[in-house]
Amino acid sequence: MRLTAKSTLPEVAVAVGAQLRASGITVILTGGACVAVYTDGSYVSKDADFVIQGMVRQAALDAALSGLGFARKGDRYVHPRLKFYLEFPPGPLAIGSDLAIKPVEVSVGKAVALALSPTDSCRDRLAAFYHWNDRQSLRLAVAVARSQRIDLGAIKRWSRTEGSLDRFAEFLRELKR
Repeated sequence: MRLTAKSTLPEVAVAVGAQLRASGITVILTGGACVAVYTDGSYVSKDADFVIQGMVRQAALDAALSGLGFARKGDRYVHPRLKFYLEFPPGPLAIGSDLAIKPVEVSVGKAVALALSPTDSCRDRLAAFYHWNDRQSLRLAVAVARSQRIDLGAIKRWSRTEGSLDRFAEFLRELKR
């Protein structure tokens, strides 16, 4: 896939995930870029975060991403025609204290990549709200929940284990507004 200055964050994120997958590197899309995918781009982050699964040599990651025009600059990857950059936060893939994350396939056009499920994307944003009082993350969790089918029961159970049932109740109030 050719990335241009007009490429959207969901297009970029899924193209990167697909490119890495084709190069034998398994990554899971997380964070705000996942929200952008699930809200059809109504939310735009400045970056796409991927958690690498397994051991990957830096040279292999650099080579795979150069195929799309990205170059490493410090701890991120930049593209000369894009306003978005890529980051690879350290694993393991987790949402709060939950390590049993099962990614799903997402697609944009013909590109297919692995990402958090809509429910897990919602939990990911709620984790930032629960633990750091990040109000924007609460709004993003609500946006995902309004745009996608999510499992509220699973989110409630997870919220209980995170000690945040009061914050879950606030999420539900925002969702009903």
